[in-house]
Amino acid sequence: MPLKKLLVFLFLLLSIAGYSQIPELSPLSKISVLTCGTGDQLYSTFGHSAFRVQDPAVGIDVVYNYGVFDFKTKNFYGKFAKGKLDYTLARQRYSNFIQEYKYDKRWVNEQVMQLSQGERNELFQFLEHNYLPENRAYQYDFFYNNCSTKIWDVLNAVFGNNLKLDEDYLKEQFTHRELIHQNMPTNSWSAFGIDLALGAVIDDLATPKEHMFLPLYIMKQLNTSKLGAHLLAPKEVSIYQPEPKNNNSNFILTPLFWSLAFMVLVFVITYNDYKNKKRGKWLDFGLLLTTGIAGVVIFFLWFLTDHTATASNFNILWAFPLNLNLAFLVLRNRTFTNWIIVYLLILLFMLIVTFILWILGVQVFSPVIAPILLALGARYAYLYQSNRKQITPTTK
Repeated sequence: MPLKKLLVFLFLLLSIAGYSQIPELSPLSKISVLTCGTGDQLYSTFGHSAFRVQDPAVGIDVVYNYGVFDFKTKNFYGKFAKGKLDYTLARQRYSNFIQEYKYDKRWVNEQVMQLSQGERNELFQFLEHNYLPENRAYQYDFFYNNCSTKIWDVLNAVFGNNLKLDEDYLKEQFTHRELIHQNMPTNSWSAFGIDLALGAVIDDLATPKEHMFLPLYIMKQLNTSKLGAHLLAPKEVSIYQPEPKNNNSNFILTPLFWSLAFMVLVFVITYNDYKNKKRGKWLDFGLLLTTGIAGVVIFFLWFLTDHTATASNFNILWAFPLNLNLAFLVLRNRTFTNWIIVYLLILLFMLIVTFILWILGVQVFSPVIAPILLALGARYAYLYQSNRKQITPTTK
């Protein structure tokens, strides 16, 4: 009886060991790069890239996807806000993968790489090793370490100097901010939020390699890059192409409409205050509270996180964190003290500096904020002038 149990145990052990071994790809195998179109959700706005390994002789058709994160991660939102969230490599059946994109009506192209059987096995072994639980996690960075940049990083890790980057694959180079706006309309809430949160560091000209944080550019690079003496993936084939969507945008729902409406509202109330020699406390409270909260968020993203793209964000000049404190002071007090009047003058000066930095190209701000800046400028100027007159001593 003990011998029988021992034999069963050895059989199970050998079965597990055999199952865990990485199979050898046959001459019929193919490894390709999948490039997927944009989606309607913010996380899918920029498309997606993944590896596909298929071998009918072995019965493999799987996708290696570096764009997966887990909502169940401990302190998920805190890590996401601080730029410390880990993404992972996932492995899934190709049939499940493509079904998701068909459901979301997102196009999918495939580029089969011109690899020898030995090179395919070498890449396959790397992906399988990278998929081990202790290896699959990596710290995500929107520009420098995402599902798209991982494609080139993996190929470079496997093939080294034999892989040649084509520095001339672009007809035109763009800044990181321009590349972002290629995937979303400027007059959209997502673009407005990104322009508000990201700093001047993304207004530099992206190198040819840095363009590849977007899946579309890794696809273009693979068309012209070489492995040894031959092109790596000279053409792409469309796997799925959905029907064109009808994008009927409603201007009333855009941030520019509400920005203009905000400007008109502030102008009207300010003119009415000037005419009647009064001050709308709740308007001033709302302006300072909102810009103060926005400033605190910008300060947090700039100085207290690991995000590389949120540094040097000069939106903080008009969305100033200390406005949060002033908001409650102006709500309580009818007239202003000298230091508040000086503070208002500083706010006006910083608005002017914002426009100067914009004109000089130090940072490209969202056009949506132009009406907001004009409204703030008009209100700050009125508050400064009206209160300065009230405390200026009269002479006989």
